[in-house]
Amino acid sequence: MDNRPIGVYDSGFGGLSVWRELYRALPDESLIYLGDGKNCPYGSLPEERIRELAVQSVEELLKHDCKLIVVACNTATAAAINHLRERFAELPIVGLEPAVKPACLKSKRKRVAVVATERSLESEKLRLALERYGEGVEVIKAVGRGFVEAVEADAEQSAETLEKVRAVIEPLLESEVDVIVLGCTHYPFLKRAIRQVVGERDVMIIDSGEAVSKRVESLLEHYGIKAAEENEPRYEFLSFADAEYCERLRRKAFDE
Repeated sequence: MDNRPIGVYDSGFGGLSVWRELYRALPDESLIYLGDGKNCPYGSLPEERIRELAVQSVEELLKHDCKLIVVACNTATAAAINHLRERFAELPIVGLEPAVKPACLKSKRKRVAVVATERSLESEKLRLALERYGEGVEVIKAVGRGFVEAVEADAEQSAETLEKVRAVIEPLLESEVDVIVLGCTHYPFLKRAIRQVVGERDVMIIDSGEAVSKRVESLLEHYGIKAAEENEPRYEFLSFADAEYCERLRRKAFDE
């Protein structure tokens, strides 16, 4: 048994979509969430800078004695996961995989859309996933322009955000995709707006949150570091921004 916390890291609010999955699936585990906030969004930053920020974030979480780290950011995973695993070789680190495999398996029309940041769409990780699972499937890539900024501004329900979502999603629907992969952890916060645009069309919307929680659970078992059943979990929220940002993180984590 190991009652030390699990650390979860993202550029900002987005990784809270993964945090929620962990919170539901692992009720005995303490969770420390670090939402950078100061340097968000990461989507168009140089890869070297993203790696620097990732190392800084993991080092901060290790100050809080985290036993396992979840990089709950698709962009940071694509740019920095290998670097992090080399630098912190003794630490279990879980990254995000684009939900390409289930999307390609579940698509009846064999037309799938991946909506993500520019950095994630250009990544080697996505390219390899498409090579492995995308045979015979047409995959359309789209940048969720303005999506991260809308979530960071708590503007998921605004008319302006709905129009931003419509501008990205409508062309995908016109291309007759039947599965949309949300390839950024910020994007699940926009599911309501996306479903509003999708309407009655038979289109599935999927993300990686549940798969990550299952992977974390598996690693806790593998390394023998699960929390005790009688453990009283604690939840902490950190940021490189200000105290107000930390409080917004806490509110958003529990506000469903």
